[in-house]
Amino acid sequence: MQTRIAIWSLALAATSSLAANPAPLPGPAFAHFATPAALDARCTQYLRHADAALKRLVRVRGGPRWLAAYDDLNGRLEDMSSPVSFLSQVHPGKAIRDASEACELRWQDFYSSLNQNEALYRAAKAATGRDEIDRHVLQTTIEGFEDAGVGLAKAQRARAKQISDRITDLGQQFDKNIRDENTKLAFTPDELKGVPEGVWKDAQRDDQGRVLLGLETPISVPLMQGAVSATARERMWRARQDQGGSVNLKLLAELGQLRREYAQLFGFKSYADFTLRRRMVRSTDTATRFLDDVRLAVVVREKTELEELRQAKALDTGQADAKLQRWDLAFYTERTKRERYSVDQDAFRPYFPPLESLAFVMRVAEKMMGVRYERIHGVKLWHPDAMAFRAIDVKTGKALAALYVDAYPREGKYGHAAVWSTRTSATRQKRAPQAALVVNFDRKGLSLDELETLLHEFGHALHNNLGMTRYSAGREVWDFVEAPSQMLEDWAYDPKVLALMRDVCPTCMAVPDDLLARAKVAERYGKGMQYATQRLQASYDLALYDAAAADPMALWARLQGDTPLGHVSGTMFPVGFSHVATGYAAGYYGYLWSEVVATDMRTAFGADKLDAAVGRRYRDTVLASGGQLPPETLVRRFLGRDANAKAFFEELKR
Repeated sequence: MQTRIAIWSLALAATSSLAANPAPLPGPAFAHFATPAALDARCTQYLRHADAALKRLVRVRGGPRWLAAYDDLNGRLEDMSSPVSFLSQVHPGKAIRDASEACELRWQDFYSSLNQNEALYRAAKAATGRDEIDRHVLQTTIEGFEDAGVGLAKAQRARAKQISDRITDLGQQFDKNIRDENTKLAFTPDELKGVPEGVWKDAQRDDQGRVLLGLETPISVPLMQGAVSATARERMWRARQDQGGSVNLKLLAELGQLRREYAQLFGFKSYADFTLRRRMVRSTDTATRFLDDVRLAVVVREKTELEELRQAKALDTGQADAKLQRWDLAFYTERTKRERYSVDQDAFRPYFPPLESLAFVMRVAEKMMGVRYERIHGVKLWHPDAMAFRAIDVKTGKALAALYVDAYPREGKYGHAAVWSTRTSATRQKRAPQAALVVNFDRKGLSLDELETLLHEFGHALHNNLGMTRYSAGREVWDFVEAPSQMLEDWAYDPKVLALMRDVCPTCMAVPDDLLARAKVAERYGKGMQYATQRLQASYDLALYDAAAADPMALWARLQGDTPLGHVSGTMFPVGFSHVATGYAAGYYGYLWSEVVATDMRTAFGADKLDAAVGRRYRDTVLASGGQLPPETLVRRFLGRDANAKAFFEELKR
């Protein structure tokens, strides 16, 4: 997952308190706030700077200079809005997290007004571009103004701004309800039979001696995969389904209504129609047909896999008519893989120590794309676990970007894996990009699945760090943004790639070739269920934002009820489905759409995933260009042909 929100702070001369001695990293140093009041004061100060800078830009008329002047403002605003969203995801202090969210709402008010500024819109339309990059960035900038409502009548424009600001507020509340939930489930040691001891042995106990476990991924996934007790699995599964609480259903319903009303202000029947016209997919109809194609490609495979798991449960329980439940899926999938392929995900942890695994993916990037990562010590960050790295071009020795990594789980921290593209590049400003990689490693080591996730997220970090865009104002297309990260997932199963672990950890044990070979075969098992689930969630997302005002829970119960396992009454999956509430609204199909592109791009590497020539071409044509050109153009230049879905659908048949 990627989140594209600016978060670092500009080291203005008037506010040199960011760092007494700026860190030796490309771009500004990280901002620190001792108290919520200090954050609020900085927020107020920077918003005054922003207002003044905006007034100066309004005086610049359209022409060859306008785009550069607008980009200067965009970069400065991106840096000044830095403390807002990211600190709310990772800061250990709840008061600071709350203050950063309050500041973000103030910035949302500023941006929604800026995007409706008629003078800027007229200047953008009058501006001229010298080449295809200028023209594309100008076009997407103009579209941004138009989609914000600059062309609407006065009353409608005011309503569009009001809706936009409210959507940001509701999205914050939705995510906060998930992130700040601190549910602890009590299990007896007998109920945890089959769960790796490292997951629970040192956990807190209640006054009855029961083990207290939270819902975070490093705990819930091993429990769901390993617990012999169906009751224990069910309790964890239900708790995860309801994470965020019923209040999030109300928020999601309001989000659906507001987005529908927003689209109707522009003459569109649905929010999906409004937003998808700017994406690769172009229309809701095309997205729906694509999802139908995926369903047809996996429906038989899904039913076959589910029946195999049901039979495994029947054999395990001695009940020939055993019914497969949703909380059985992870357990019997992992058991089937162990029995059929002799593959146990937990067995990989000794081979992939957490920090060495991070160094490994950085080494992969060095071999493939010619970028080396160097850790910078002594940089004060938001938590002692956080680390700072400098990205350096191997050939020239030039510092390219900064990368921050927050590795381990803790209360109040974002609970999954994601990259915040914290600062975009702009070569005309000599502006170095920055990103933050947030993961939740098991300190005892990574499973192979988790290594695959790390490669995925590092792909997002590379997309940011290797950007060489002319302007910071280019916009990424949401149904392409996952492709560069999804492409790297397959690297986890290549023995030549994994051999690079020895470069960064000579004492680490090498994964046995036969184990890796079995894991690669086992990885294909369950793909029918996996893609069917993704298709279901993507279809729900599109339906939630179509022309009908569907109740979020009733809609989910109906769509999930039409699947082979049906809907489990009383569960509320949508309350924790953050993507559908925030940035991916009407865009969750993009994960599957991007995978089509990723699978196609992967074909360029053939049998050698570390081919430096292909890697460099990929870096220069795809990653370096960011959002300054249409993704179709970038992929065509990389592959030497138009992208197609052949490789993706062939993969589904394997």
